[in-house]
Amino acid sequence: MGSVERSASGGHPFNSTLETGIRALVVLEAFYPRRCDLMEMTWLDHLVVHTGDLDGDDVPESLHPDLPNRVGELLVRRQLVERSLRVMQQVHLVDVFETESGVEFCASQEAPSYVDLLQAPYSRALKTRAKWMADRFAGMTTLEIRSLVEARIGRWTAEFRADETPTGRSGS
Repeated sequence: MGSVERSASGGHPFNSTLETGIRALVVLEAFYPRRCDLMEMTWLDHLVVHTGDLDGDDVPESLHPDLPNRVGELLVRRQLVERSLRVMQQVHLVDVFETESGVEFCASQEAPSYVDLLQAPYSRALKTRAKWMADRFAGMTTLEIRSLVEARIGRWTAEFRADETPTGRSGS
């Protein structure tokens, strides 16, 4: 990723705008045709790499390690996810819809071809977890996902809610 990615992320590709954008794209592709708002994408970005935060017998192991100071992670992640989704929009991999409920994101028609190219072990593991999440959350509204997030990582959500806009979606 050369100097562009180095300068954008301080030299660390982990959780860079590009990596987060690819994660968001993989999640949106797995959830297609569902549209997700920024808050939902922030939750899903967290959960796809921290699947261990969820309950169940079939829960895949987390891709990223659990760090001790995760309290503000969703607050930091929200801005990064938003920037990342805009980058994916600029390269025509994510479609953006302005609705009465706010801005929503969806994988574009070009997304499946790109996602299929991701074959590194980490990428395959990410796609497996995104598909698992999409299957698990398929029938859930945004409110139901919010309740799940609050139940599992509520202390972070409580802080995150202070930054919410009053126009958040109430359903899917």
